[in-house]
Amino acid sequence: MKFVSWNVNGLRACVKKGFLDFFAEVDADVFCIQESKLQAGQIELDLKGYHQYWNYAVKKGYSGTAIFTKEKPLSVKYGVGENEEQEEGRIITLEFETFYLVNVYTPNSKRDLSRLDYRLQWEDELKTYLLSLEAEKPVIYTGDLNVAHQTIDLKNAKSNIGNSGFTDEERGKMTILLESGFVDSFRYLYPEKTDVYTWWSYMAKVRERNIGWRIDYFIVSEKLKAQIKDAGAHCQTMGSDHCPIFLELDI
Repeated sequence: MKFVSWNVNGLRACVKKGFLDFFAEVDADVFCIQESKLQAGQIELDLKGYHQYWNYAVKKGYSGTAIFTKEKPLSVKYGVGENEEQEEGRIITLEFETFYLVNVYTPNSKRDLSRLDYRLQWEDELKTYLLSLEAEKPVIYTGDLNVAHQTIDLKNAKSNIGNSGFTDEERGKMTILLESGFVDSFRYLYPEKTDVYTWWSYMAKVRERNIGWRIDYFIVSEKLKAQIKDAGAHCQTMGSDHCPIFLELDI
């Protein structure tokens, strides 16, 4: 199976920049998006052969996630518990016969770290949720996770230590999650590969010079790691400040 995930940073804008061409070309079995930035009825996508599942934020033009899948899932869940992420449309879980797929847009802790405490609480609650799913069947966890886990995952690690997305606390939560029975699919296959990023600032020539961060992931249950065929990023695909990522699994 082929999975794709993309923070589109506004789906309506991304559609004008070639989203549908890429969608058709990549022909994923499951395609996840984050930051759709729209409400119900503001876009109509004609995706023949796909079931569509949307989680809209209450706040207009903000956050939001969606999943487009060829195979109809057994069940669909939006959010986790009763917390703020449901209002922000950040999580969709699809249950399939042999695995769960969890599409997430993780909250940014903000430049001044004013949302760091909320972010860390989010990480704890999400880990508990993922482990509860994993107790039933393997999990594929994907999306914009808003953290560069290792120094290899961003261009200028030294100058970004302590900044949002590269704090010890955020990186530590990723480490704890992985140690609880999950695998970063890309790093599992390519532990030493450098200069592979998924997000770039809109500042002049930053993307052209590949000064980026790898903050979008496919993380899978340990029991799926032997089935990982490939994982990576479509770094040359434009349309957003993020690029699409992919995972190929032998399922």
